[in-house]
Amino acid sequence: MASDMCPPKPEPTLSFTQGLIVGQLSVVLLLAAFIKFFIFGDHPSPEITASIRANERRARTVAHRQSILTLRTPDTRPQQHPTLNKKKSSILRNPPTLTIGSILNKTYYNVNSHQPESLDWFNVLIAQTIAQFRSDAHHDEAILTSLTKALNGTSRPDFLDEIKVTELTLGEDFPIFSNCRIIPVDEDGLSLDTAPGGEKRFDTNSSRAKTEGSRLQARMDVDLSDMITLAIETKLLLNYPKRLTAVLPVALAVSVVRFSGTLSISFIPSNPSQSTPTMMTFSFLDDYRLDFSIRSLVGSRSRLQDVPKIAQLIEARLHRWFDERAVEPRFQEIALPSLWPRKKNTRGGDDHVDSTPSSLGKGKGRDIAKELRDEGFKEARAESSGSRSDLSADNLRYRRASRRGDGPGTSEYSMPGSLPDMDINLTA
Repeated sequence: MASDMCPPKPEPTLSFTQGLIVGQLSVVLLLAAFIKFFIFGDHPSPEITASIRANERRARTVAHRQSILTLRTPDTRPQQHPTLNKKKSSILRNPPTLTIGSILNKTYYNVNSHQPESLDWFNVLIAQTIAQFRSDAHHDEAILTSLTKALNGTSRPDFLDEIKVTELTLGEDFPIFSNCRIIPVDEDGLSLDTAPGGEKRFDTNSSRAKTEGSRLQARMDVDLSDMITLAIETKLLLNYPKRLTAVLPVALAVSVVRFSGTLSISFIPSNPSQSTPTMMTFSFLDDYRLDFSIRSLVGSRSRLQDVPKIAQLIEARLHRWFDERAVEPRFQEIALPSLWPRKKNTRGGDDHVDSTPSSLGKGKGRDIAKELRDEGFKEARAESSGSRSDLSADNLRYRRASRRGDGPGTSEYSMPGSLPDMDINLTA
């Protein structure tokens, strides 16, 4: 009988109330730890963050170069595109084939010994262009309208309210370009100035200088220290369990405070067989540095200001956006128009003055120029006409009368247009 009896069940050590309290405390502790270490955690210094990102970009670039080198074989040659057999004129002589070696020789540029250039003149031109861009942006506010449309595009998520631009600063300083040098590269963008032994030497008469697809690349250092700011405000919408259950105002201000890196520019020649124009490509090397200053404000009554985790997420997203578009091995490509001089592209001179509304000074200058031209034409006609320019009006009328046969000194056989008192005697 004793074996048939059920063993007594152990009684729980904690009651329901105690378990509820312990559960609530654990949730509060987890939430506090999340807020402390995830949201309000210490932001790493900009130097450490920049070093980590530079190492990641460098590793990605090295892996890309190694993958290109492994895909290459000694027998690999650039594919020859078939060309159309068109009849060519024998008048237009074919120029000799230009290679990067011949271009360097004819321009007296030694890649191995040429000193980098300062580009002071280029900085002045770029500064004028940027200054005009800023002036135009303040004049018609076109950039503000474009930014608002871009931020409130069709890809805006449902939990995000309308985005409003509250501040836009285009900066006051200008980028400084320096240390420009020419680097020969192959069709994949790999440098050709490295000898087989690892020495930085480039021979313009070598086979690498005559390789099809190789081109010359200009590399220059860029440095900008400014304050370019874009500030926006919006609202985070909670649409569950019903629409607009909660609304959280958010304000962000992102400023670019510094950019430094190496810009590379090269030209890809046009291909008549494929009707492709000349292309200009540019990209930045992986050693660039881009620093931001991000301010945030979350909430309406109890506001959280400058949350470090929000700044980290936004900065990481901006770096990724820049890396995916303009950092090697990726590059931007721009088609260039034809540089051959054409009449429709000509500006200046009398045509420009006559076709545009002129000011008072231009109008006076045009009148003076017209008077000078008229005087010049009169003098030229006077010199070419000689003695006939001194004929009076009476002599001219006399000549017209002689053709009608009713003037003095005419005869039956007078030649029309002959001088007065000059007859032709056909009976002699």
